[in-house]
Amino acid sequence: MDIFARTRFIMLGTSHPGNVGSAARALKTMGFTQLVLAAPKDKGFLQHPEAIALASGAADVLEQATICDSLSEALAPVTLSFALTARNRDMGPPVLDVRHAAVEAQSHLVSDQQAEVAIILGPERIGLDNEEISRCHRICHIPANPEYSSLNVAQALQLAAWELRYAYGSAGAAQPWDPAQVMTQLAQEEGALSINQALAPQAQVGAFIEHWQEAMIHLDFLNPARPKKLMPRMRYLFNRCHMTQEEVDMMRGVCTKILKLKK
Repeated sequence: MDIFARTRFIMLGTSHPGNVGSAARALKTMGFTQLVLAAPKDKGFLQHPEAIALASGAADVLEQATICDSLSEALAPVTLSFALTARNRDMGPPVLDVRHAAVEAQSHLVSDQQAEVAIILGPERIGLDNEEISRCHRICHIPANPEYSSLNVAQALQLAAWELRYAYGSAGAAQPWDPAQVMTQLAQEEGALSINQALAPQAQVGAFIEHWQEAMIHLDFLNPARPKKLMPRMRYLFNRCHMTQEEVDMMRGVCTKILKLKK
């Protein structure tokens, strides 16, 4: 399947139908079709007159957009996800600028024909919170003016889609950076996965993390009444590892054994 078709753009908690229409137009101009609305303020945004007007020729992208009840549902089939945010975080996944993120996305999709990539954008006013970011493999940012880095969500989506198109190989485009060098640096920093290993989709990783939390509670390692930041840190760890399906299955076996232990 075309790598453009295996790239989805997830708008979380969006509250303006105009931004949905503008996003559809932005995606079509860059050759993408997969728009997902996760927990939108109104599930009727796809039929809203303002969304239809601003889609302006991209009605097909708007009509086939998917609506999900949660970010977890939207991420279910995804094997590499990028949280697009302008704010610095005290902890979280590895941080890349959007250009390097696009290079990694291209390499990921080419190396595995079943892989899927997602770019996640948060609500217009507040962006993504830490819990939502913890569900992603990477943080990426657009290197805008540090004194005024605020971008409309549809504008940010347009820029991300452009960088992805450029990295995916738009006709006649000369690469202003060396993808091999970027990927070598990423591999040195985070460890390279064998391309022959099937990466676990986000739904499987999420189910494992819930299983792991249950096991940690059973061992009295995690106090559910006072969890502090233990589980977000655990989620960052496992997402950073970029687990294969075999590793997920192995760790769920460990969880099952733990839960069989008597207290």
